[in-house]
Amino acid sequence: MVRLDAASFLMGSTDSRAYPADGEGPVREVAVAAFWISPTAVTTGEFAEFVSATGHRTDAELFGWSFVFGGLLPDDFPPTRGVVNAPWWRQVEGADWQHPYGPQSTVDGLLDHPVVHVSWRDANAYCAWRGLRLPTEPEWEYAARGGLSGFAFPWGDELEPAGEHRMNVWQGDFPSNNTLGDGWYGSCPVTEFPPNGFGLYNMTGNVWEWCQNRFDGAASAQQRYSARGGSYLCHESYCRRYRVSARQGLTPDSSMANTGFRCARSVDPSIDAS
Repeated sequence: MVRLDAASFLMGSTDSRAYPADGEGPVREVAVAAFWISPTAVTTGEFAEFVSATGHRTDAELFGWSFVFGGLLPDDFPPTRGVVNAPWWRQVEGADWQHPYGPQSTVDGLLDHPVVHVSWRDANAYCAWRGLRLPTEPEWEYAARGGLSGFAFPWGDELEPAGEHRMNVWQGDFPSNNTLGDGWYGSCPVTEFPPNGFGLYNMTGNVWEWCQNRFDGAASAQQRYSARGGSYLCHESYCRRYRVSARQGLTPDSSMANTGFRCARSVDPSIDAS
């Protein structure tokens, strides 16, 4: 894991790319205590070790289904219920972390990709097994910024500086045509793109990452938890949430093919050198 020292930083955004309704703003100074954070999202292979050791069954397995992007299903896949206002999301029986693109799929070749179809509850169970926890939102955003301040992405303000792809997001016309400019249609390996200034990989794009805290605050009637970073399905035409300040709220049992997590832990002076 990577240790980040205590610091204060400017969290949030109110620029033209921000979504005010998501609570990205106002920009405010936030302090974080020293903490450790994983350089990558938890991989499918790592999650498999957890399941083998504990027998854990994910929420998707208990429910018997999860959400899969329709473009990742075979052309002859039987019709299934779509999501209102987002018909590209299909409710697929038998989709789970071992069958990320439906029951006909496997994780062969995906062990170094982020585990997906994991709920907030599943992510917390894995972290507890490792003696770790999910990062808080301030920790996550501070880490994602990589030591920079005020920029949209971990490397600056340009989505593709000098034409170079720095993360796994959708190129082309969403949701019908992905030109694969970055080389990937679904998820990519957790170390596929260069790390940020803190040595952390894929803090934006690839998969959404669960955070520890509530999205709406403790007083909200609907229990939702924050996820950060966007995913391989983000595109400027409908979802600019592939930025370091972007966030969304999901119920703790939510499960889909573009959501994973990484781990963190607080610095313990009794065991961690200063």
